[in-house]
Amino acid sequence: MPHFTAPDGLQLWYEDEGEGLPLLCLSGLTRTTRDFDYVAPHLKGVRMIRMDYRGRGRSEWADWKTYDVNVEMADALKLLDDLGIGKAGVLGTSRGGLIGMLMAATHKDRLLGVAMNDVGAVVAGAGLKAIRGYLGKHPEQATVEAAARAKMEANAGAFPGVPLDRWVREVENATDMTPAGLRLNYDPGLVTAMDAGGPVGADIPLWPLYEAIAPLPCAVIHGENSDLLSFETVEEMARRNPDLIIAHVPDRAHIPYLDEPEALAALTAWLEQLK
Repeated sequence: MPHFTAPDGLQLWYEDEGEGLPLLCLSGLTRTTRDFDYVAPHLKGVRMIRMDYRGRGRSEWADWKTYDVNVEMADALKLLDDLGIGKAGVLGTSRGGLIGMLMAATHKDRLLGVAMNDVGAVVAGAGLKAIRGYLGKHPEQATVEAAARAKMEANAGAFPGVPLDRWVREVENATDMTPAGLRLNYDPGLVTAMDAGGPVGADIPLWPLYEAIAPLPCAVIHGENSDLLSFETVEEMARRNPDLIIAHVPDRAHIPYLDEPEALAALTAWLEQLK
């Protein structure tokens, strides 16, 4: 089975597909390698490397204190080491984008560039509060389709027009069917880890991390309905880095799927700069 050993001995799931430019794909807080299923068929000439963070998906669970971006970055760097990859581009969704910025500030020699999916130099407190609101809550519905319909209805304003089959895939990717019903496929210790950081609700500025990326190629994909990344933050990011590649994706909140035309155009332009 495709697992690698983290620096502390934990067994973490990874996938390594394709040939060409190494692209390390890092998912969102509670999400898995499946975050990139929608975009994968569109990325040509890329070696796509994905991993399930510790405590998520098919990776082993750990002490909740290690559910930390610094530890997760070290895990990702260990994976690159094991694969013999000196430098890679990082495509990071939400938390993955934070790890990409952290790598730019601390291990820039390992980077070709960073693309961030609906996260940036200021993490909006409203979005963090929303995440804390659903974190650790198992679906109440008895079936995948019922849970998918509930998600579709709850997100009709933020993700208008997204078909039911995509919501079904989202539920399937995030849960396991057990004798007790649908259960989230991540360690509930993530809730403890988030709560240990104190109350959420205030914006978190990360300008030094973002500015560390330059002059490497950088892109940001922004869901126009996002509560985690604002238009104002994207505008200021562009002011500070005029070379920033930007995609504003309509009818998407946190997070775009990355197969939208706007997202694909930005990623294609970014990948061209990495070569």
